[in-house]
Amino acid sequence: MADYRAPLEDMRFVRDEVFHAEQEWQAMPSTAELNAELADAILEEAGRLVEAELFPLNQRGDAEGCLFEGGKVRTPAGFREAFLELARGGWCGLGGNPDHGGQGLPKLLTQAFDEMLYASNASFALYLALNNGAGLLLDAYADEATKALYLPRLYAGEWLGTMCLTEPHCGTDLGLIKTRAVPDGSGGYAITGSKIWITGGEHDLTENIVHLVLAKLPDAPAGAKGISLFLVPKRRVHEDGSLGEPNGVVCGGLEHKMGIKGSATCVMHFDEARGILIGEPHQGLATMFTMMNYERLSIGLQGLGLGDVAYQGAMAFARERRQSRAPGGAAEPDQAADPILVHPDVRRMALDARAWNEGGRLFAAFVASELDRAKYHPDVEVRDASADLVALLTPVAKAFLTDRGFAATVEAQQLYGGNGYCVEWGAEQYVRDARIAMIYEGTNGIQAMDLVGRKLTRNRGAYVKRLVERVREDLGGGDDIEPALRPFQEAAMRELERLERVSATLIEAAGKEPAAAGAAAHDYLHLLGHALYAWMWFKAARAANRGLSGNGPAGKDFYQAKLVVGRHFLERQLPRSESLERQIAAGPEGLMALDRHLF
Repeated sequence: MADYRAPLEDMRFVRDEVFHAEQEWQAMPSTAELNAELADAILEEAGRLVEAELFPLNQRGDAEGCLFEGGKVRTPAGFREAFLELARGGWCGLGGNPDHGGQGLPKLLTQAFDEMLYASNASFALYLALNNGAGLLLDAYADEATKALYLPRLYAGEWLGTMCLTEPHCGTDLGLIKTRAVPDGSGGYAITGSKIWITGGEHDLTENIVHLVLAKLPDAPAGAKGISLFLVPKRRVHEDGSLGEPNGVVCGGLEHKMGIKGSATCVMHFDEARGILIGEPHQGLATMFTMMNYERLSIGLQGLGLGDVAYQGAMAFARERRQSRAPGGAAEPDQAADPILVHPDVRRMALDARAWNEGGRLFAAFVASELDRAKYHPDVEVRDASADLVALLTPVAKAFLTDRGFAATVEAQQLYGGNGYCVEWGAEQYVRDARIAMIYEGTNGIQAMDLVGRKLTRNRGAYVKRLVERVREDLGGGDDIEPALRPFQEAAMRELERLERVSATLIEAAGKEPAAAGAAAHDYLHLLGHALYAWMWFKAARAANRGLSGNGPAGKDFYQAKLVVGRHFLERQLPRSESLERQIAAGPEGLMALDRHLF
């Protein structure tokens, strides 16, 4: 099994040369003290940590999995020790509120660390991802006493948080939940019910677990409007932060999964467990969306990270594996055969994976930078504009990154030939671990429906128009563009025009035919993803061309490779948007024509 190397050089290029992060940080008072040198130091140490501590546990953790005995869960060997090291190093609170012990680092920096975590050990990363989301939600909605009691311990890794939504009889339709919350007469609530698929619901990493649970009060309206949100600790917490008796929270078992086997996915039972109301009564779903949207962006990074580590392993294999000769004759005539990287079809698979990965890293950084603007920028108009873009791009970040990340793991596995199907090479684990990312935190189909329903048709394309204006301004005119950048600019402009055209047509169709939006949703999300990646590759090509012209810090080979990979995206991947437009134009008739009894 090949090693994992954190892609620090590419992350530095994206951060400093494409998005000019230091200038952005200095424009915002909350991040003004952060500079490129400090960011490098943080990510270099993060890279060392994940390479040395987490990646070696990945394959062993998959083989061993979590063990459930007597209501307790034991994580794979080495997980607890590695977690304690991360906690001691302050890595659990990187983006947390400094007022409660967090480090307050911007998302553009923390998302790079998250990618490394998922690449090195996706199962392990999920414990931290849920904790980060829980901290974000509590910081936004909990009262000051609850924040002071819980946030410092979550940021320190003394406790870990979870998100408890799904029940055995309902998935996405959370209005059907049956978990009840009854006032206990002392200001708290007695929570009773069962939840399934709870990541980190029970484990041995920390002494307490903080569950964020959706439940209904006795006077709750029917459906989603009757959901409230409660903080329910595994063990009761005294006012001084010390732990009391068990709190009626019991793990009923572990799910038996296709992948992420080192992540404890639990069935959880709450039997009159004492909970604290977070936010307003009957507003729990809206409150929980703060955490859910964070997790959706995080899971997008799961797809990206697994795509990258799968590519790295495949390239290590391809450099050593020899088979046949290069198309024009022997590349290494002194050897019995040439390395398989001489073959065009192998290069196709390798470049497909690399182009999706590097495009995804650019896109993830863009979303992160907009999140930072929406949170920290001193200009309210800039904050509002960035918040609108984040609303539009969140379903794309979750679904497109995970679709493309899974595709990258499959391409990487295929490159091994028969070896990729065997456990010892690790490729098949990446495929299994990436597959779930397209399903949980709202399936990718749900993300697509959210995109066309809430983010496109409901406001008649206002978010998309704002995005189009932003992209068009960045692309500039056609007269002063350098020749090397012209293909990238023209491609991005063409996709922008396609996006405008298809968006207008779909908005009109959705107003006339109820099934039109649903029929187009998947294809529209991918069309938008392709348009965004075309823009990202223009930005990367512009930065690489600038680096070549001015002896940039990454070096000539890096910049030339970036331009070649970008050209592969333009020539071999972007043309798929043409077929997506045709598929959307077909409308819902064909999908809805077959009577459901004939399926």
